[in-house]
Amino acid sequence: MNVLRTICESAFDMSFADRCLIWFDYFERNYAFFSTMLKSKEVNSYRIRFLEYVKERLLLCVNVSRGINEGLNKEVLIYFLGTAIVGLVESWFTEELKESVELVAKQMGVLLDRNLELD
Repeated sequence: MNVLRTICESAFDMSFADRCLIWFDYFERNYAFFSTMLKSKEVNSYRIRFLEYVKERLLLCVNVSRGINEGLNKEVLIYFLGTAIVGLVESWFTEELKESVELVAKQMGVLLDRNLELD
């Protein structure tokens, strides 16, 4: 999680699409580790920690006082987006999603850019 945190902090000024490419590049380079951690039923605690980390990062980006998410419940929005991100990453590792890392990263980034506003 510390490496992901460093990656996110170094890419803070980038679009979500560009950030996702960096994330998935890291995931691909460390495929054996993440695949084992996310495929194993016994390692559910890692998935929970990953989700908490993603939600922590989303807290920095979610704005429900204006724009596309105005009026939405911030906690619901963060949980929704967090589980979507973790589910997509997990599906890629478990090979339920057989698309290339570039396609998944770019499309996840585009979806985040559509649903979040950077200040």
